[in-house]
Amino acid sequence: GGGRGIRIAGDEDELRKQYATASREAQGAFDDPRIYVERFVSPARHVEVQVLGDGERAIHLFERECSLQRRRQKILEETPSPGISEETRAGLCAAAVKLCDAIGYRSAGTAEFLVDDETGEFFFIEMNTRIQVEHPVTELVTGVDLVAEQLRIALGEPLSLAQDDVVARGCAIELRLNAEDPAKGFLPSPGKIEALRLPTGPWVRVDSWLEPGGEVPPYYDSLIAKLIAWGPDRPTTIARARRALREVEVEGIRTTAPLLDELLAAQFFADADFHTATLEAWLDETRSATA
Repeated sequence: GGGRGIRIAGDEDELRKQYATASREAQGAFDDPRIYVERFVSPARHVEVQVLGDGERAIHLFERECSLQRRRQKILEETPSPGISEETRAGLCAAAVKLCDAIGYRSAGTAEFLVDDETGEFFFIEMNTRIQVEHPVTELVTGVDLVAEQLRIALGEPLSLAQDDVVARGCAIELRLNAEDPAKGFLPSPGKIEALRLPTGPWVRVDSWLEPGGEVPPYYDSLIAKLIAWGPDRPTTIARARRALREVEVEGIRTTAPLLDELLAAQFFADADFHTATLEAWLDETRSATA
């Protein structure tokens, strides 16, 4: 996960070197040295399509924009993608359904793609055959309970929805709140939760296991909460997400809440002018400016 094993080669000599390195890593991890060689797409957006299939037919529930990543780990997701054309959106969704139909897919899942940010051409990456961390944004805009649908499919029931039943309304943004200290290079910040306040009210959903007095251990993923906001349009959703972040109070550990608020306020985010390399470049600029 998180892009581990990916190597970029700019020329033939580098390709030989990186191929050997990746092959050794694959051998050590999987006892199989075979690897994929794929075209490097840059600048690229990471866009995924939510699907449901019962083995007989499949439907899509539109796409999610996942390009804002640090070390190939997503920190913010939204739907609809603000940076692709309607033609590209239709092509992505159709390709995802075609894939599921071809294999008789049976479950909830996500077809992931890279989209060339300049041409709109898209390339299949992989299929995630599970519920994704970012599934709430799809639930908020479609009104479909993805977990319930997955359970129905697992029980052998047919899809309860036709494609025409799935309608996307408005915009949703998910923010991943991590127990990390951005000021110290995202150093993990485990510890005891001394006090806690999470946002409430309309148009905001919080998925979290946090509670006052609880311990954030150092052994696992640093994700401690997901803040999801919905609005009739993207500017309204951004404003609601920022309001929700300002309501977050977690005492005892450091979190990425201040950084997420800065990200939502950034001009490139408002303009939807970003790709998979944007966030790390922005973080480098921010660190240089405060050094």
